[in-house]
Amino acid sequence: MSDLSAEDQKLVTLARATRARIQAAEGAAVRDTDGRTYAAATVDLPSLRLTAVQAVVAMAVASGSTGVDACVVLGDARDLTEPDAAVLADFAGGGGVVIHVGDARGTVAATLSV
Repeated sequence: MSDLSAEDQKLVTLARATRARIQAAEGAAVRDTDGRTYAAATVDLPSLRLTAVQAVVAMAVASGSTGVDACVVLGDARDLTEPDAAVLADFAGGGGVVIHVGDARGTVAATLSV
């Protein structure tokens, strides 16, 4: 995590805390194009299933955000899923979205963009 910017380290902290608070499979955090941050965890109900990325983008959209610049997703997955990549690409604020993928402890293993 040491080579991440301070803003991206904040996203790691938010994603990690959100995931841990409810013991979810994943935690995610985004920074929108206005600099606001949002965090969410996996939603796994009988009638509603969302990945952490889908949930955090829905929160940002519902709050009036018009795009996202960066995302952190933490959990067991070693790579970003296609549906999560599609959601981030759909909501990109006119450019590429930087995505940091890491484990549940907050250790970032990969950085990519969509």
